[in-house]
Amino acid sequence: MSASGKLQVPVMADLHAQGKKPEYLFWVGCAGAFDDRYKKVTRAFAKILNYLKIDYAVLGKEESCTGDPARRAGNEMLFQMQALNNISVLDGYGVKKIITICPHCYNILKNEYPDLGGNYEVINYTQILQENIQNGNLKLNSDLFNKSKITYHDPCYLGRANGIYDRPRDILHAIPSEKVEMKRNRSFALCCGAGGGQMFKEAEKGNKEVFIERIEDAIETGADIVATACPFCMTMMTDGIKYKNKEEQMKNLDLAELVAMSLNL
Repeated sequence: MSASGKLQVPVMADLHAQGKKPEYLFWVGCAGAFDDRYKKVTRAFAKILNYLKIDYAVLGKEESCTGDPARRAGNEMLFQMQALNNISVLDGYGVKKIITICPHCYNILKNEYPDLGGNYEVINYTQILQENIQNGNLKLNSDLFNKSKITYHDPCYLGRANGIYDRPRDILHAIPSEKVEMKRNRSFALCCGAGGGQMFKEAEKGNKEVFIERIEDAIETGADIVATACPFCMTMMTDGIKYKNKEEQMKNLDLAELVAMSLNL
């Protein structure tokens, strides 16, 4: 934060013009850049990066969609066009390490870009949070949530796709509060209903939408906060809370928001 209170986020092109090369590229993602709700998560995590004095930059207007939704929806040509364009930009700046806040971006950059020549060390933001909590750089001793009951929803692309189950829970356990698991969790967690391109299309015929089924799991725990770590999951959980008229009793917060709020950033 600057003296004026405005969030300062370094842009790769500006640093490049100064002959500087940051250690990390912070890949914001489409939701983090354009979705009003998820912009708050982007800001929260950027505040944490600044607080930790991590050497990073964003691409800004040079960042494009990873192509993940196109590939999941079956448009392979569009995916490859997007990916090759992104790889050209990343390699042009000599990017080696990428931090993501979206599991979909994380998964495709880490596991699918190498097939097209894009080889980077891709880090999910939960790793940054967990490591800095463990080494004492992030001390979450605020009593802001000590009367809250928190349940965590596992995103498919963090959990089943990449085996990241413990890190988010380690982060939550560092926040003074009560934690409770949904009956379906970890590798048995139910999808929020937005993956595989479903976010961008109408629901198929059936007697219940997936996000309603999932929010019922959360409500059953008696939690007043549903913690998420994915923009798609956030949209689905927030919609579920509204659908069930639980906005007075329950809210959805991202892990980065919970950490930033605990640090009073």
